[in-house]
Amino acid sequence: MLPRPLADIAPNTLEFEILPLVKPTGFREYDARWWFNGIGHAKAPELNLTGVQALGLGMATLFHELGVKPTVVTGHDFRSISQPIKNALTLGMVAGGCEVLDVGLALSPMVYWSQFELDAACCAMVTASHNENGWTGVKMGANRPLTFGPEEMGRLKEIVMGGKFEVREGGTHKRVDGIREKYIKAIIGDTKLKRKLKVVAACGNGTAGAFAGDVLRGLGAEVIEMDCNLDNTFPKYNPNPEDHEMLHEMSLAAKQHGADVVLGFDGDGDRCGVVDNTGEEIFADKIGLMLARDLSKHYPNAKFVVDVKSTGLYKTDPVLKANGATVDYYKTGHSYIKRRTTELGALAGFEKSGHFFFRPPIGLGYDDGLIAAKAVLEMLDRNPGRTMADLKSELGVAYTSLTMAAHCGDEVKYGVVDRMVEEYKSFDGKEILGRKVVEVNTVNGARVTLEDGSWVLVRASSNKPELVVVVESMASEADMKDLFHKEVKPRLGKHPEVGGYNQEI
Repeated sequence: MLPRPLADIAPNTLEFEILPLVKPTGFREYDARWWFNGIGHAKAPELNLTGVQALGLGMATLFHELGVKPTVVTGHDFRSISQPIKNALTLGMVAGGCEVLDVGLALSPMVYWSQFELDAACCAMVTASHNENGWTGVKMGANRPLTFGPEEMGRLKEIVMGGKFEVREGGTHKRVDGIREKYIKAIIGDTKLKRKLKVVAACGNGTAGAFAGDVLRGLGAEVIEMDCNLDNTFPKYNPNPEDHEMLHEMSLAAKQHGADVVLGFDGDGDRCGVVDNTGEEIFADKIGLMLARDLSKHYPNAKFVVDVKSTGLYKTDPVLKANGATVDYYKTGHSYIKRRTTELGALAGFEKSGHFFFRPPIGLGYDDGLIAAKAVLEMLDRNPGRTMADLKSELGVAYTSLTMAAHCGDEVKYGVVDRMVEEYKSFDGKEILGRKVVEVNTVNGARVTLEDGSWVLVRASSNKPELVVVVESMASEADMKDLFHKEVKPRLGKHPEVGGYNQEI
């Protein structure tokens, strides 16, 4: 039976139990996200457990179609709905002939690491990452260390929504114990910090709380755990080191404990946020620049990849130039940056959202918040007598906004962005707030750069019904706010599909 394409099956009915419900918009650009916890909520469910089984069978069908050995590592984050969803997904993959290796409670990067450790081509991590409670999803791949991109996700959608499944014999399920301990040991490696560093580990009661403290202590840091006890109600705030609430608590902790650095992790541990010793947040793109400056001294002529939300300071940084480093601006999204760093043979990739991608000899090419945390501590260790604030002060001056998101339905958001791209392309050579437009980068939405290096970005979110807005001024904080309030917000406001913002500057 074909999955129902829309959320039109009433909860608490026999039909809801036996018919697969899968909303098509849950198939995103590079992973899958659905609102699952619809019962008792005004928002209708977009997926049910029978639909999850269909998804698993569809994934198995695609793995075979791609010609890879269908050995799949699977794990789940610490949401109340994640383990039953993983079980339903596993039923589908086994029905499709997969050998499923279940590593249990996991971070997304632990599942990626396990692909190498267990010699598995494929992965299926059940997580909604930083989305609010009630959401679920899957991060998946079939070519380590890469995860699916638009082509694979599009084909998976065709298989599942079209009922083009292939049931196969020989599927198995095996629980693999002890992976957490091996993963932690692998991250620590031979590193032992020479410098005494006091580190706050902030986990927002998410899954990273079961890992971060042990890793940081293993590296030799003095660790203060903040909300590291697992609680799937997320009682204080959503574990997202880009959100204001979590950043505010991280800032208070830095001052309260006199910490050298506060490291914050999202719900599935593939992102890392940083607050310095003064309690000031350092956006991840600027942490990336600090790391690139440091690493380029040890790896001359290194290549780095950054996403289009990242600061323009990479283009003008004198240390990178002196060390022969090159920087490539590419699409936002963990699958895109993973793929791009691999294609270019880059040493590392950085996203403003806090994804850090290190390739050999530092990492294995995927995004891992704990490896990023290790890299930050090693950078401090190599710079004795200098604080995080000192290292930040050595960067050029740029006033960068928070990542803001305006509500826009999944069905219409790409159309709005297409119209914005065409509008901004017509501005080439014209002025915005008294400065000429010198470049319109359309690799991912529209990143519009002005003659003084300031820029604005509008793009569609890859995993939520939102448009993403970032602005950066090379002049002042007031100008940065003007770029949003006088330029981007009113221009987007002309489109009736665009709703309110999650936060504004």
